[in-house]
Amino acid sequence: MTVRTRFAPSPTGYLHIGGARTALFSWLYARKHGGDFILRIEDTDLERSTPESVNAILEGMTWLGLEYDEGPFYQTHRFNRYKVIIDQLLESGHAYKCYCSKERLEKLREEQMARKEKPRYDGHCRPGAEPPSPDAPYVIRFRNPEEGEVVVEDLIRGRVVFRNQELDDLIIQRSDGSPTYNLTVVVDDADMDITHVIRGDDHLNNTPRQINILRALGAEPPVYAHVPMILGADGKRLSKRHGAVSVMQYRDEGYLPEALLNYLVRLGWSHGDQEVFSVDEMIELFDLPDVNKAASTFNPDKLLWLNQHYIKHSDPKHVARHLSHHLGRLGVDPAPEPPLEEVVKAQRERAKTLVEMAENSRFFYCDIDGYDEKAARKNLNAGSRPALAELRERLAGLADWTPEAIHEVVQGVAEVLELKLGKVAQPLRVALAGGPVSPPIDVTAWLVGRERTLARIDAALAYIDAQAT
Repeated sequence: MTVRTRFAPSPTGYLHIGGARTALFSWLYARKHGGDFILRIEDTDLERSTPESVNAILEGMTWLGLEYDEGPFYQTHRFNRYKVIIDQLLESGHAYKCYCSKERLEKLREEQMARKEKPRYDGHCRPGAEPPSPDAPYVIRFRNPEEGEVVVEDLIRGRVVFRNQELDDLIIQRSDGSPTYNLTVVVDDADMDITHVIRGDDHLNNTPRQINILRALGAEPPVYAHVPMILGADGKRLSKRHGAVSVMQYRDEGYLPEALLNYLVRLGWSHGDQEVFSVDEMIELFDLPDVNKAASTFNPDKLLWLNQHYIKHSDPKHVARHLSHHLGRLGVDPAPEPPLEEVVKAQRERAKTLVEMAENSRFFYCDIDGYDEKAARKNLNAGSRPALAELRERLAGLADWTPEAIHEVVQGVAEVLELKLGKVAQPLRVALAGGPVSPPIDVTAWLVGRERTLARIDAALAYIDAQAT
């Protein structure tokens, strides 16, 4: 048997963290077993589904690297197929037309609530009802078995038993002729030969109903695994009030996709005390029975720690590709010198996010339009002028523009002027970067380049002279 999993989001918003984790678990399980991962867009909610949301989902999947083997399939393209199945269920007696008015159903619900009963359809039209008029509107309901049990052998939650008498006859076609979720998902899972359904545990109560429809169609139900929800730090279900919950928002805030994947896989799953997993390790080690039954708590600080780890330890070329996006958002073109990969190597020890790295790297590509006031007052003054002038002369005559040669110049100036190294390096840093923070000064000057280094020293000397007048 070829394992076939699916991710089936509704395009009524962006790809959120909970959906991304479900997609990741489904993708990992398929990859682990050499199977197929299918993307299905469940867009039957015509009022709320939008093309923008579809694009956001596809963009999020691409950024995370969760490539799908088939799809995306759209439910709105399959309405004819759903109609065929509904007619089949009607003909076989597994479904019936219900003419109950909205008013009758509301009154029934109120009476059941008053008796403290669970609101459910009472089967009024189940025996077969005559339409009150030739053009009377109706819905189609699935005739759920009245006896017996539905047993779900869930790979995460274990054995879950539902009594059929507690399940009412759910609507599978609305009065406007459109199919409902529980019908479309059953038809799609059967037609697409889905073997394992991995989804949020908020769908658990739908599972017995879907299994009964599958059995009515003579189809074998897939294996189910219901993933527990994600909670915010306050113990409530993760939502917009907890901050960034859109996958692409994390990209915009400077996270690497590998960091987010690593964090998501650890939300409810573990392998000993290991915290950092490559994608290959996730595929090798992940298994659904190891997923915790309890809800997981989202910890932004842990995600930030992981992101910093990946920035420091990932291939600089890979980080540079993602950093380029963030420099572009700042209006910086990173195509000219210095090579972006070298900037990453210089900056990766001091950045927790790519946004932070991009902001701290602007001076490598853009002219300085001013100095940090406090840093300039301390480092660009009459006392530092001789050191900067000496640096300017020696750097101009440097044969090889390398970090090692630049370091020797800075150290030589400090020795000649009998100054501590910081009294030479820090004025040069402020002259080159505009502020008090940069990579090591020899690497900073090397990356800025000879011509711009000399030009920025000249500008700093002019600034000092202007302040003195």
